[in-house]
Amino acid sequence: MSDILFFILTTIIKAVVILAVMASLAGLATYAERKVLAYMQRRVGPDIVGPAGVLQIVADMIKLFTKEDIVPANANKFIFLIAPLISAIAAFAALAPVPFLPEFEIFGRTVRPILADVNVGILYIAGVASVCIFSPLAAGLASYNKFALISAARAVVSLLSFEVVAGMALLSVVMVTSSLSLVDINNYQKGIFNWLIFKQPIAFLLFLMASFVECNRTPFCLTENETEIVAGYGTEYSGMRWAMFFIGEYTNMIAASIIITLLFLGGFNEFLFIPGGVMIILKSSVVFFFFLWTRASWPHLRVDQLSMLCWKVLLPIGILNIVITGFILLF
Repeated sequence: MSDILFFILTTIIKAVVILAVMASLAGLATYAERKVLAYMQRRVGPDIVGPAGVLQIVADMIKLFTKEDIVPANANKFIFLIAPLISAIAAFAALAPVPFLPEFEIFGRTVRPILADVNVGILYIAGVASVCIFSPLAAGLASYNKFALISAARAVVSLLSFEVVAGMALLSVVMVTSSLSLVDINNYQKGIFNWLIFKQPIAFLLFLMASFVECNRTPFCLTENETEIVAGYGTEYSGMRWAMFFIGEYTNMIAASIIITLLFLGGFNEFLFIPGGVMIILKSSVVFFFFLWTRASWPHLRVDQLSMLCWKVLLPIGILNIVITGFILLF
């Protein structure tokens, strides 16, 4: 087999595997969240459909596939229909430059578990993540519903605000590692004392908070506020179009867990006798669990509290962190 044919074949296989695995994990993540929240809040959670309620995922899929897909009479039909697709497509597209595992050999050829090893992976992820903003905005504007419109405006404000905070955190990482590639950043963190969580703890906290907003997670989940009577920008959605928003949300949460691991927690570098592939799975699982634990433990912030936290607290801290990092690297 020629090198070109092998490259094309492996690229197609990797794309299919990423889509299949991430879509499956997004479904399993809904079950995991229900069970974790139930245990932490002294409830039962799903326990009837299948062993330990695990087949509840299948029941939910059947319900969503068969539920009537309603489009409001006065809605902008085209925008209303494509808004959920933007969320899901952007979430999957952001995974292209993410190295999921260490490279390995098969049939005498080296396979790298990354779809596109671009040398500006961080910029690509930041750009594609910004596209997700258009999903709630389009959904709220097209729904012909004042509550969805207000929620969409609130979502855009919070997402745009914390994009700046995330950018500040990423800039600090780039300054330390001198690279925009996630592979290079991972390789920089060989050895536990080189993990960037120890060298850039402030950047880690800033990026983690921004990830909560991007993934619509408590206590920063004002994109679609679950404590309200209406469902935010998704109020008028039903069936699979409603599900597309949540596929995008849980895919974002899984991707954020992997990206945080790669940026700050040593990525897929091996530790002692534990292989690198096992390490990235373990660390990403811990970060994912932290998303769930926070939802079970903390209340929501109001939109004014969130904006004040962003612009009056986190942004000045991010700028100060960049200045201090620059001086340390200079001297």
